[in-house]
Amino acid sequence: MTVHAYVLIQTDVGRAAQVAQLVADVAGVIVAEGVTGPYDVIAQTEAPTMNDLGRMVVRDIQQIEGITRTITCPVVRI
Repeated sequence: MTVHAYVLIQTDVGRAAQVAQLVADVAGVIVAEGVTGPYDVIAQTEAPTMNDLGRMVVRDIQQIEGITRTITCPVVRI
């Protein structure tokens, strides 16, 4: 079963558009869009397992220059 999650991303001032483009290129990211509010970018992601999701966020997304903080919100089926 595939794990889906939303990653809420805060960026340095003025970096949201560039960060959104770089995040969108990460394998497993379905879409990354700039938004207004407390977060600057929201990415919709998918991964084969929760461990793979964690690796994607820590290894691939959080390492992008300009990102200051992320919060990962796994989707649950209720």
